[in-house]
Amino acid sequence: MPNTRFLKALTLFIITLIVSFSVNAQVKIMTWNLLNVGKNKSQENIEYIAKTIKQTDIIAIQEVVTNPTGAQTIAKIHEELNRSSGAKWDYAISDPTVSSPYRSERYAYLWRTSKVKLKGKPFLEPTYQEEIEREPYMATFIYKGKEITISSLHALPTKHQPEKEIKYLKFFPEHYPEHNLIFLGDFNLSESHSVFNPLKKQGYLPSFSTQKTSLRQKCLKGDCLASEYDNIFYHPDKNELISAKPIYFFEDFEEISIARKVSDHIPLLITLNIL
Repeated sequence: MPNTRFLKALTLFIITLIVSFSVNAQVKIMTWNLLNVGKNKSQENIEYIAKTIKQTDIIAIQEVVTNPTGAQTIAKIHEELNRSSGAKWDYAISDPTVSSPYRSERYAYLWRTSKVKLKGKPFLEPTYQEEIEREPYMATFIYKGKEITISSLHALPTKHQPEKEIKYLKFFPEHYPEHNLIFLGDFNLSESHSVFNPLKKQGYLPSFSTQKTSLRQKCLKGDCLASEYDNIFYHPDKNELISAKPIYFFEDFEEISIARKVSDHIPLLITLNIL
């Protein structure tokens, strides 16, 4: 008769292998509007931002200023990640968006090189640059032989009707039919807005629902979040959503005003299994 202890140990070993494989088959994606990334970020801010980012494998950052301090600050965040995270990171930063000067910004990506590989060069999507004030910054990453293409967007402020430019996202699946598209960023609108219905009809789902992401100027009876602006859309035929986590970073600070020096938005983190 087989040794019972041996069989139990073997079963446990097999289960551990399966769980380990499952966990290793997952990629983490974060989006964060970092509020005018540039000279306003202190070294303390940079260290805190890097500490937060190291929870993910890929981060899309919105609202990087166009002057040289924007790119310099992203480089400092990259350096801090390489110094303190125990992993090797790389980054890419966009050219200024084709926008009116007072609205033009840059975007950035940072990624853990041991987990994902960049395919080609990230680019500002040119098709609707006349219709979209800050045209999306797109990048394709390879993960375990499978690809995801991220479209990062910082839409117009709510009072300027961001829906009039978000509506063009519905055409992206037609323009990139072979790509596993992930739409993320600061949309300045809730995912429940009708402008997202065409994407939803194509099968895309929001990772978050009724999740407020922008910070109030002052907390009201412990409520520090104001509006549902940021989200991450994925297609369930190509990705399995394992988890969706809002990161309430402001809770690490005594005052909301101090937290807002880091950002006036919380980061959103999802874990996907690419099918």
